[in-house]
Amino acid sequence: MSEYETHTVLAERYIESWNTGDGAVRRALLDELYLPAATYTDPLADVAGVAAIDEMIAGVRQQFAGMRFALGEVDGHHDQLRFTWTLGAPGAEPLIVGFDVVVREGDRIARVHGFLDRVPS
Repeated sequence: MSEYETHTVLAERYIESWNTGDGAVRRALLDELYLPAATYTDPLADVAGVAAIDEMIAGVRQQFAGMRFALGEVDGHHDQLRFTWTLGAPGAEPLIVGFDVVVREGDRIARVHGFLDRVPS
């Protein structure tokens, strides 16, 4: 698999984890996707470990019930990738737009640095 394909697959699985409503299924995906001591930092959260990341995602899913994340353009090199994403109701203008920078070790996520480009006022 090329580096681009590796980055794209990782980004797709990452977005899938945010869209997975079943807690047990999501946790299994996160355990495969992240290193055990992985970190996630954005303007609203700063957590470490898969359990904390799972708890944060569950909270976001509850706050924005019925909305879905969609993956935008993926770019990367070496062990880091960046991609845009949106969150909104299916078929509607996205409520939130952001981008994430992911640092990977092998095929798993070590760190996520999230940025919010558009949020509701």
